[in-house]
Amino acid sequence: MDSFDLLELPRDASQEEVRRAYHQKVKSCHPDQFIDRQAQQQAQEQLIQLNLAYEEALRWAAGRHENGPVSGLSGDDAKQLAIRLMEQQRYDSALLQLSHAEIRDDEWYYIHGMLLMRMHQYGTAHQSFREAVRMQPQNRAYRQGALDAALAVKKHQKLRYRVADWAGAFFHRHQGRGKRW
Repeated sequence: MDSFDLLELPRDASQEEVRRAYHQKVKSCHPDQFIDRQAQQQAQEQLIQLNLAYEEALRWAAGRHENGPVSGLSGDDAKQLAIRLMEQQRYDSALLQLSHAEIRDDEWYYIHGMLLMRMHQYGTAHQSFREAVRMQPQNRAYRQGALDAALAVKKHQKLRYRVADWAGAFFHRHQGRGKRW
């Protein structure tokens, strides 16, 4: 399935539209919502597909802007450029540049995790850190990143769902009053 189709977006969607659609979809398929182990596993698989679709759709949306990707970079150059962009708080551009790395090694997954943490995508960041740890189990920085991401997921999960529930109820109450949001 195409990334934009999975996110239920038109092909000309902006980066902001991609982000909103992604966050909305994540709420419906997050594994922590389910008690049943099989349902959790299915949700985890959906979340992985959604994360991949998000990254691809975001790359395409970013590529339509003048700050599009720098192509032809080596893996190390792409990672270094992503780090510089991350330090400048240009997270979407950093994510795009990182996607151009030829090889996804442990360092790539660690940088990816750090970037996603700054974008407040803690669940996906945790997955990236875990992959870095899988590749280099003795690396303390990778382990610390995975721990930090796991704690951030726990901390923000409860608040996020409470806010989402409140916002959904608010929108639902005001939807019938003829107001456009």
